[in-house]
Amino acid sequence: MAEPRQRLSRRNADNPSLRERGIYLLPNLFTSAALFAGFYAIVQAMNGHFEQSAVAIFIAMVMDGLDGRVARMTNTQSAFGAEYDSLSDMVSFGVAPALIMYVWALKPMNKLGWIAAFIYCACAALRLARFNTKLDDPHQDKRFFQGLPSPAAAALLAGFVWVSYEYNVDGREIFFGALQMKWIAWGITVFAAGSMVSDLRFYSGKDINLKASIPFVAVLAIMLAFVLISYSPPEVLFTVVFVYSLSGYYLWLKQKVRKEI
Repeated sequence: MAEPRQRLSRRNADNPSLRERGIYLLPNLFTSAALFAGFYAIVQAMNGHFEQSAVAIFIAMVMDGLDGRVARMTNTQSAFGAEYDSLSDMVSFGVAPALIMYVWALKPMNKLGWIAAFIYCACAALRLARFNTKLDDPHQDKRFFQGLPSPAAAALLAGFVWVSYEYNVDGREIFFGALQMKWIAWGITVFAAGSMVSDLRFYSGKDINLKASIPFVAVLAIMLAFVLISYSPPEVLFTVVFVYSLSGYYLWLKQKVRKEI
């Protein structure tokens, strides 16, 4: 999944040349759209419209992925845009998913419910803060993220709610015999929170060169992906995000096995 665009560090933000660049309209429009989508997701969840709230989270992901690329393509990166993007991410991928999951399934659990939602929200804040402080680390492998990216964690929660809604499963129903959906939701929330602040490596995709030529088979694969998503968006998107959230654990286990051998 796409991590929020590389933000400028506080040291770079204090650079006079960057301050003079001011505020640019185009990239910040996309950031504002992502922020609005996150806020809209919260409002819809409070009104019980969980499908709309889940879709809004995925829209926020798209907008968040575009703002950084637009800024780099148009050379309109700025310290203001970096800080604004970080605050937008906290709302869209930190607060919004936590509240959606809480209202949908965790509220009847009382303290256990809101504690899980707060843990997710706090871990998202810690994840974003750690990402910002390690931008200038020369030893950081740009091919991988440290911890599950916050947009992927948000998509995991929103995708689970969306799939459940698609199959008319309420967050407070009994599922798989005596197992209640609220406990599954609680587990996914805590899992996403822990994955964000872990030291696990998740592929970033930053080494992909969009300007390079690709084989014809890759074009067909991309077309097939669009067809699958359009055919059944909830199931496909949730499956992709779920597999990605497990990829970090797979890489950790693979590395551990290699060391033992």
